[in-house]
Amino acid sequence: MKIAAKGFVSESWWATTTAELGGRRRPGWFEINPLQGMSDSHPSETLPPLPPPFNQSSSPPTLLTLGAEAHLYTTHFLTPSRKAVLKYRPSKAYRHPVLDVRLTRQRILVEARILVKCRREGLNVPGVLALDVAELGKGRRTGGWMMMEWIDGGTVRERLQMGKIWLEKSTVEMENPQLEDSDRDVKLDAYLRSYSEQKTELMEKIGRAIGRMHEIGVVHGDLTTSNLMLKPSRTLGDTEGVVNEDSSIVRNDESKISLEGEVVVIDFGLAVQTVQDEDKAVDLYVLERAFGSTHPEAEEDFKGVLRAYDRSYKGAKVVLKRLEDVRMRGRKRSMVG
Repeated sequence: MKIAAKGFVSESWWATTTAELGGRRRPGWFEINPLQGMSDSHPSETLPPLPPPFNQSSSPPTLLTLGAEAHLYTTHFLTPSRKAVLKYRPSKAYRHPVLDVRLTRQRILVEARILVKCRREGLNVPGVLALDVAELGKGRRTGGWMMMEWIDGGTVRERLQMGKIWLEKSTVEMENPQLEDSDRDVKLDAYLRSYSEQKTELMEKIGRAIGRMHEIGVVHGDLTTSNLMLKPSRTLGDTEGVVNEDSSIVRNDESKISLEGEVVVIDFGLAVQTVQDEDKAVDLYVLERAFGSTHPEAEEDFKGVLRAYDRSYKGAKVVLKRLEDVRMRGRKRSMVG
């Protein structure tokens, strides 16, 4: 299940991102605009009811995204001002009731334990606020749920894609012979250099985050740019910019894409605790393929991720060597089909 593309984002960020990307849906996900409700092709009556206490609340959770294994909702924790994310794993009618409850309970507890461990070891991940495992009784079964900390910002995938769109527009404006505003050209050129530096720094942050995660013995299992979030800094100075309510950053009175902020790893639904170098190498290979397919313009930047990974993790040399073997197997599989 991918918390990813949905990513604990604000409604305004969702709307902005959807508009900038031309309303395209992410592969494998059907998107839900929180401001408009559910799509007509997925009427609300097809959704399983939420378990207590959420089905008794005066302000029920708002659906964010539907996944194969879980549904994501926005809600609040203890007070209305404290936003949170609810990950609900509904029961599966096609599974035997006992097996269904056992699998749901196991997956929720494994994910929660990994999140708690990562948080304790200093890795930026959503904090676990509450959970309830699946139950079976009185002829019926309920799914399990986990409530997590709300993370402001957008996914790395969204930021890179929106940055690419902005750069293309800016380049066209700078090359337009009808524009003679030299001062504006100087500002745009300076920002383009700044954006490039930010992207380099972002790759460093991603590499360090993955290195720390592997160092504590956690393999993500679905490491893509959709499962990496950029939490905007709230301490930017006046000369650097300010953070709006929609988590965007405004500089010099012009809205521009920023790659600044803390990298937060999300969606540990497929994560495992392991010390196997092979599993860690596959983690890196999945992210490398994600860069190649989703961000071909930034594929070369992935080398910065590996360099930072190598510097931040003592066992990186062995893992990177194993990564070469994984790449060879991947190419062979691609050729054979």
